[in-house]
Amino acid sequence: MRSREPAIGFVSLGCPKAVVDAEHILTRLRAEGYRTVGDYGEADLVIINTCGFIDSAVAESMDAIGEAVQANGRVIVTGCLGSRAQTIRARYPEVLAITGPHDDEAVMAAVHRHLPRPHDPFLDLVPAQGIRLTPAHYAYLKISEGCNHRCRFCIIPALRGPLVSRPLGEIVKEAEALVRAGVREIVIVAQDTSAYGMDLKHRVAFVGGRAVRMSFLELVRELGRLGVWVRLHYVYPYPAVEDILPLLDTEGVLPYLDVPFQHAHPRILQAMLRPAGQVHPLKCIQSWRAIRPDLVIRSTFIVGFPGETEEEFSALLDFVGDAGIDRLGAFSYSPVEGAAANALPDAVPEEIRDERLGRLMQHQAAISAARLAARVGQDYDVLIDAVTDDGLAGRSYAEAPDIDGIIYVQGKGRPGERVRARVTGSDTHDLFATAL
Repeated sequence: MRSREPAIGFVSLGCPKAVVDAEHILTRLRAEGYRTVGDYGEADLVIINTCGFIDSAVAESMDAIGEAVQANGRVIVTGCLGSRAQTIRARYPEVLAITGPHDDEAVMAAVHRHLPRPHDPFLDLVPAQGIRLTPAHYAYLKISEGCNHRCRFCIIPALRGPLVSRPLGEIVKEAEALVRAGVREIVIVAQDTSAYGMDLKHRVAFVGGRAVRMSFLELVRELGRLGVWVRLHYVYPYPAVEDILPLLDTEGVLPYLDVPFQHAHPRILQAMLRPAGQVHPLKCIQSWRAIRPDLVIRSTFIVGFPGETEEEFSALLDFVGDAGIDRLGAFSYSPVEGAAANALPDAVPEEIRDERLGRLMQHQAAISAARLAARVGQDYDVLIDAVTDDGLAGRSYAEAPDIDGIIYVQGKGRPGERVRARVTGSDTHDLFATAL
């Protein structure tokens, strides 16, 4: 028998920033008495939180909309692809409403219009940390919205607008609520984490009654007081990065940086209009590791950008090896609707783009295997993500959730616990360890 509470199906696609948007919407829904269900047949309507960054993400989002329309018929679309409402309407005219990203007010207005809320909000219906889609022991925390850069391959500023930093006190308050709820790792996300506070000229904010400047440095300093792991994603290589390195610690803000370099050849970086491109990425990493030898670096790269020559691609391969990139994600360039790069000459043929992507990933696989092999015999604190039939699966400070490798531990533990373990073996992407 169906509950009296109106039922909503929810599908969330895309990056961690989209996950945060989804969590905000789910929190609002639960606070107003709606319930969420995992079956289209039980739902009174369905919300699809879409991604619109690259062609494959657009296709996945459109397919998800189509599946919900066919299975349920009452669908609200939000997220980045929602910025292209005409494209969605042309294929699915029966969609009830379409909103853009980071607009939970518009989503809730659409829900109220098509499925009136059952009663006035009662905030005690939801936990203090809100409704989250991640496991109980880790969470994403978004510190800003939008971006001020105009990289030629990217349409995020058109989808999400300019940089808007959240008040520092608000960020810390949310982080403290997560810690009280049992979260043991907070993953910081933004479109440009290093630019935090720049839009507000680093004005003074108040954190627990203390006056603190809204800057990347002070953000790291405040998050380091929480007593849990804090992981920084989407860090652009500005000079400010060197300022934070002495503050990093495996018991606080971790010596792990996700830095989206995107390429390493100066001409390609200039053609991409990448920010902070005046200093070669290799010099950045050498400078950082001179301060923090234990620094783990993850990065993403685009191969086959318009005009990329074989020599320039070879320079990228050399950089990945010389820099010792610990974790790497990559994709071949594809023309994204609305991206300025589409107008650039000398497009690289698709077969060459795909071949270069394969070479880069094969090159990185050898680097990853060597760097992981060097960790055999070392001891780490491992945050347990899951218990399997073969033991424990978790991560050290050097592995981010969902995107990096896994440490398989022989021993006892539960999800959310930290286990001290010694690495006994490795392969291309994962480690094997024994609990101490």
